[in-house]
Amino acid sequence: MTLKGFRFAAVEAAIKKPGRRDLALVFSDTPAQVAAVFTTNKVQAAPVILSRERAKNGIARAVLVNSGNANACTGEQGMRDALSCGRRTAEALGLPDEELLIASTGVIGQPLPMERFKAGIQPLVDALDHGCLEDVAAAIMTTDTFAKLERRTGQAGGVSYQIEGVAKGAGMIQPNMATMLSFLVTDAAVEPTFLRKAFGEAIEASFNSITVDGDMSTNDTALIIANGAAGNLLIKEGTPEAAEFLSLLKEVTLSLARLIVKDGEGATKFVTVKVRGAHSLAEAKKTALSIANSLLVKTAFFGQDANWGRIIAAVGYAGVQVDQDRVEIRFDDVVMAKNGVFAGGSAEADGTEVLKRPEFTVTVDLHLGSAEAAVYTSDLSYDYVRINADYRT
Repeated sequence: MTLKGFRFAAVEAAIKKPGRRDLALVFSDTPAQVAAVFTTNKVQAAPVILSRERAKNGIARAVLVNSGNANACTGEQGMRDALSCGRRTAEALGLPDEELLIASTGVIGQPLPMERFKAGIQPLVDALDHGCLEDVAAAIMTTDTFAKLERRTGQAGGVSYQIEGVAKGAGMIQPNMATMLSFLVTDAAVEPTFLRKAFGEAIEASFNSITVDGDMSTNDTALIIANGAAGNLLIKEGTPEAAEFLSLLKEVTLSLARLIVKDGEGATKFVTVKVRGAHSLAEAKKTALSIANSLLVKTAFFGQDANWGRIIAAVGYAGVQVDQDRVEIRFDDVVMAKNGVFAGGSAEADGTEVLKRPEFTVTVDLHLGSAEAAVYTSDLSYDYVRINADYRT
């Protein structure tokens, strides 16, 4: 099945250095609904400030995105540059400025190389007739080692539609948006209020449930554009069609989020941290994040050290209600601790075998309530330090 009413393009503008495509465009042939979520960092890049304001209108037709330069902490000049790039692109597309959103990722604190950026705009627009979403996925990469792309097909009233999305991110990853960009498109016709609600719910269960290093960026942007080109009857909240759309949207965002963690800078492990038996969802998620962000826990994962003591310590300082005499910890199906003490027997050896796997689950049961939450994380390796020590060079 082919996505209808969207075109894509990517070109090389040598924004940071030559040798790869680094300027991309997502374009809807018709005006479309948009829902967007941005970083909660108090320090925000010019593209975030500009696009947040434009997204409030609920209508967008295009997204201009570059890698290699974040256009963050660049003062008034950074905003002028963002506006200028957007204006030139909108003119080339025949759009009002307000229908074009902008996103950037890369090094903070350096002005955009405007001459190179501007020179790439017309070739970018010209490339729309033969580009694809895979081109966008590749162009937005920074320290990513692979492009991230997902697709799902749904039906509404007997009419098929597509949800497709790309993402970038490998480091500076922390919930409440991370150093990541994600752009989703769908040719489904979706009621605007439901689209915003569904996207927010999908983000909370995916991009806001991952952490690589506990850091948060200035540029995080995730958005979805729905243009209705599939021709289905409008998907409205409370209908079976809405339930299916939300389910598929969550599948796409969660799959993209998991790919970000798997591509975590220097990562050798993909770890699901589940917390059960909490008094509330908020406390369950807070506890899971405390474990997932612990440097001692993450280095133990890398060293394949079944050190469950680091995990129960992270539970204890999470700032939630805990009764240490009730806590149970499992590595996959291996019980490491029960009622707050070491399970004994072969637990150490069996737990070490689990940690040798590339993917595993750490489950903590607080035995205090019925709420549970999951967070996805990676280990912390020597390569993480090497990559980030050399990032600007």
